[in-house]
Amino acid sequence: MSRLNGVTNTGAGLVRQWLGVLRDDLVTMRADPLPPSLWVRWLPHGVVCLAAFGILVGDLDHLLGEGRLPQEGSVLVAAGQSGAVVLALRRPVPALWLSLVASLAGAVLLRRMLMAGQIDGFQWPWTPWGIAAHLLILLLLALRVRTRVSVAALALTALLTYVLQGLWGAWNYSPTGQTAVMLFAVAVVLGTALRGRREARAELVQQTTLTAEERARRTLLEERSRIARELHDVVAHHMSVISIQAQVAPHLVPEPTDELKENLAGIRQNAVEALTELRRVLDVLRSEHAAPGERSDAPQPTLDRLEALVENTRAAGLTVTTEITGERRPLPPGVELSAYRIVQEALSNVLRHAPGATAHVTLAYDPRGLRVEVVNTGPAREAPPSSGAGHGLLGMRERAVMLGGRLTAGRWSGRGYRVDAYLPVSATPASEPLPQDGTA
Repeated sequence: MSRLNGVTNTGAGLVRQWLGVLRDDLVTMRADPLPPSLWVRWLPHGVVCLAAFGILVGDLDHLLGEGRLPQEGSVLVAAGQSGAVVLALRRPVPALWLSLVASLAGAVLLRRMLMAGQIDGFQWPWTPWGIAAHLLILLLLALRVRTRVSVAALALTALLTYVLQGLWGAWNYSPTGQTAVMLFAVAVVLGTALRGRREARAELVQQTTLTAEERARRTLLEERSRIARELHDVVAHHMSVISIQAQVAPHLVPEPTDELKENLAGIRQNAVEALTELRRVLDVLRSEHAAPGERSDAPQPTLDRLEALVENTRAAGLTVTTEITGERRPLPPGVELSAYRIVQEALSNVLRHAPGATAHVTLAYDPRGLRVEVVNTGPAREAPPSSGAGHGLLGMRERAVMLGGRLTAGRWSGRGYRVDAYLPVSATPASEPLPQDGTA
């Protein structure tokens, strides 16, 4: 018995909860404006208002003529049904109640005329214009509210129709209840489907935006990871050598002075502190995991591998020529690596954005640094859509600035493009930021 009472209490609680949700959904005056449309902004409002005016005129003519209702009753019913259509533009739930009340009042007045035998074969309990008005209201309701609210509105309409036609009834009338309920169901299904389609498209746009942002973020993280690895291989190695040499140097002198020992100890201390700060910078750059598919201990390329890079690019279908001017000589590892990466990224951009073009790579050595130039002709055909995030030029510029150099990029010789970078062999970064010329 106690178990039966518990089940009964649980069922009663669920019913009360469902009725509370239904009351919150249908007993409200909240505003639900029309969703954004591809049409002119006020076109839907104008169409609905024009339809409401047509319903007002048609309903008045129908009720006064064939229905033979008094003028006051006809105006009241027609104004209620057409006004509910206009109200549905802003507040669809109150518009539903207004339409149900106006339709109920019209059904009561018409039943009196049918029972008195003053009219015969009249459409009841829903008039044609009442069906049109309620169809519009249910469609506008389903476009903007949750599905359960639309279903509840349809159930209320069907219940009112059943009470009027099935339980109360009248004489000498043409029944419209079944047809009206079927049309109302179609309107609810159509509105719900359109609303679901609109929400799915909005979610797809949101997901596409998030995917693009994630791709851009991923590109930046990959570049940060690569720069961190290169800093570790180039700068950290030299700082470690300096520290070791400063520690060993006093033992290479027969009788080192105290001043020499102090200076060498200061050099070693500064080198150790610089390594510590460099490790902190690397920790920041590696705050996210490295790029997939890249080993952190892989040897970094230099300009000795430039020919292999050019051959790979030719194998991909791009005609590339190279030119080296000046006296070729070994450069600091950071300069060699940055020059290689700039050429690599520039040729990749030509492959992606200028299919059918030809490219020319120039390396110009001078006593103070290295000039890297990559130019290409205009594309021979339209480039396919690229999935890149557009940060290649930004990465090349950051490499040049990190070495105290510069990089410009822009249109060249009509439809062509040129990337021009200068990397000094030894330069102190300027205190002022470099000018942001070019199109990176």
